[in-house]
Amino acid sequence: MTIIKYPLPSRTIYGIGLATALFAAGCASIPAPTEQMAVSKAAVNSASSAGGNEYAPIPLRAAVQKLDAAERAMSQKDYLQARQLAEQAQVDAQLAAATARAAKAQKAARELQESNRVLREEIDRKAQ
Repeated sequence: MTIIKYPLPSRTIYGIGLATALFAAGCASIPAPTEQMAVSKAAVNSASSAGGNEYAPIPLRAAVQKLDAAERAMSQKDYLQARQLAEQAQVDAQLAAATARAAKAQKAARELQESNRVLREEIDRKAQ
């Protein structure tokens, strides 16, 4: 049986290569989610202006809280957590906006039905 011995320089080169690869992997961190933060802020503002405070306060509040938590994570350079929270805030804000629009549409439909009922009564009175 023959024992192969590697010369010391190749072990050193292997070790340096491994250390370099580990260092490069550590430096290739997640970039700051600035674009996602901006999209999430816009979604929260849109939900608020769509009437989220009145018609969908719970999902809007959740969106605001998650956006605040994402901003804290950004300041701590925890970009993965910041991105996840910002995405969740965006979804919550979209839910709040959709809920508010649906509630407004239902309210408008009820008002229109009431107007139609009043007009029918007026027509019936004049027809008699």
